[in-house]
Amino acid sequence: MSAIDPVELTAELIRCPSVTPEEGGALVLLERVLSEAGFACTRVDRGEVSNLFARWGDKGHAKTFGFNGHTDVVPVGDAAAWTRDPFGAEVIDGVMYGRGATDMKSGVAAFAAAAIDFVRTTPPEGAVVLTITGDEEGDAVDGTTALLDYMEREGEQMSVCLVGEPTCPNHMGEMIKIGRRGSMTAWFTVTGKQGHSAYPHRANNPLNGMARLMDRLGSHQLDEGSEHFDASTLAIVTIDTGNPATNVIPAQTRAAVNIRFNELHSGASLTEWLQGEADKVAEEFGLKVAMEVKISGESFITPPGDLSALVSKAVQTETNQVPELSTTGGTSDARFIKAHCPVVEFGLVGKTMHQVDECVEVAQIHQLKSIYTRILQDYFA
Repeated sequence: MSAIDPVELTAELIRCPSVTPEEGGALVLLERVLSEAGFACTRVDRGEVSNLFARWGDKGHAKTFGFNGHTDVVPVGDAAAWTRDPFGAEVIDGVMYGRGATDMKSGVAAFAAAAIDFVRTTPPEGAVVLTITGDEEGDAVDGTTALLDYMEREGEQMSVCLVGEPTCPNHMGEMIKIGRRGSMTAWFTVTGKQGHSAYPHRANNPLNGMARLMDRLGSHQLDEGSEHFDASTLAIVTIDTGNPATNVIPAQTRAAVNIRFNELHSGASLTEWLQGEADKVAEEFGLKVAMEVKISGESFITPPGDLSALVSKAVQTETNQVPELSTTGGTSDARFIKAHCPVVEFGLVGKTMHQVDECVEVAQIHQLKSIYTRILQDYFA
């Protein structure tokens, strides 16, 4: 059988309009391709989300290499701003354009192609598992978590896992992610008493309290970083009052902050700190301060070891680049997998992800397949 061309597979996936939570034909395509190659495929759909589990080899084998990725993409945005069809997969001067070209249909195509060709040419003593979700760009409630729940019920297991998210800032081979910061958002509603701005003593202005609270939170240094993580950050992302009248003191105002935190904190400890600061402002100004919190994920790290060394060796061999082991960036589905098995992330250069005219160099897709193939060869050697 001829080798799977990861560029052609990437193009086919881009042509599937799989904007979260729409499946768009992407998982149907992958299920067909993987099934034809001898993978046992199971759709693990939950709610409105489509997911695919695929395994080659014996179930529950002690030596099982896993890949994880997603086929859902963010919306196109202003379609008129694109110079190429967002779902056309057009190749111009060695560059393929389309939504998901970088994040991350090329990554999924590369590891699917590598896995298929590997088990066909050198069937390993072990198993290869692919977990592919349609809910990474959304709430991520029914995506990789649903796949992991399915695996637990069915006795499926990955010994190690590589997530194919784009990880390189500028050029191929530059960076491997061995962990991620935690992420959480807190929304504050401060309620006072409405009144005439000429008689502020007859009102209780919630904006005064909110300004104090946001200053306290925004100026606080959470930490100075740790061995593997940069310093945690807090960003004030919105302050909304919606008051068009300059002669009215409003009764209520709202704000939100987003925190990216390292392993020196937890979502619970930061929630406790935020609540304490809100309570102090409420008491100081005689206001009511309500808070809601959403924790998107806790910080985690896979300490440098066998898995990161395996991936680093393959990357260096194929790119002549010694990759940095990093924990920078936003969240990924690795935050769920870390409770199942050791996990790292490696993929393409991510400069254009989520942008207008998102694109990927065709040569990088071939290179990524070669890296993933070498990882499999070395793992099962």
